[in-house]
Amino acid sequence: MRVKDLPTRERPRERLMTSGPAALADRELLAVLLGSGFRGASAVDLASQVIEHCGDLDGLARSEPHRLLAVKGVGPAKAARVAAAFHLVRRAQADPGRPRITSTSDLAAVAAPLLRGLSRERLVVVVCDPRGAVLRRTVLTEGGADHTAVPVREIVTTVLTCGGAAFGVAHNHPSGSLDPSDDDLSATARLAAAASTVGLRFLDHLIITDTAWRRVPVPEPRPQATRAGTPPSPQATPSESHHTAPLTHTSPEKP
Repeated sequence: MRVKDLPTRERPRERLMTSGPAALADRELLAVLLGSGFRGASAVDLASQVIEHCGDLDGLARSEPHRLLAVKGVGPAKAARVAAAFHLVRRAQADPGRPRITSTSDLAAVAAPLLRGLSRERLVVVVCDPRGAVLRRTVLTEGGADHTAVPVREIVTTVLTCGGAAFGVAHNHPSGSLDPSDDDLSATARLAAAASTVGLRFLDHLIITDTAWRRVPVPEPRPQATRAGTPPSPQATPSESHHTAPLTHTSPEKP
């Protein structure tokens, strides 16, 4: 049976688009790459023959294009597509250009190049996968000399659109001050709450200057009164022990 004779919901390409690649068997994924079969054999049938010819999926991944030409129905175009797909995977796995965030200092190192030497404040968002590999590093807002917006909803949307599992943010203080403002503290609290709501991991919020960086702590909630007429205790001020470090610092502190 030809693939186009199958019900639409059972065709590999359509299933990949609706259910994702994980829902397809190896031969179905390969069939999508091949695109078509030949007279008397569907693309899925041809994919099965190609995998059998190479021994298994690992053998296929290591095969030179000309080896695939020995399978009936596989011409140069199909062989080239398959070889190119596997080679792209190898390049992606070997790419040293994707940094990994395993500490607060890693986040500072990734964000700092976009924040140094500026006369206006800028907000950078760093999106990571579940293992901490950076998926995206982007400038989200730019403001004035002493302020910039922290659009929580837009930040969360950016992370989700990238398929991220974790994120950190950083902004610069052109004045050189590492002291967080009330707005900085409020933004950190809102970011942490929003991340928790949608199941994301909030790594950190950093203030970065040309020479150093500092974590913006999440403010502790103000204690409630224990009985009528008893005022709540004063809110704790941010600890001065939060990291203030040169950009070259390699802190073991986890985000």
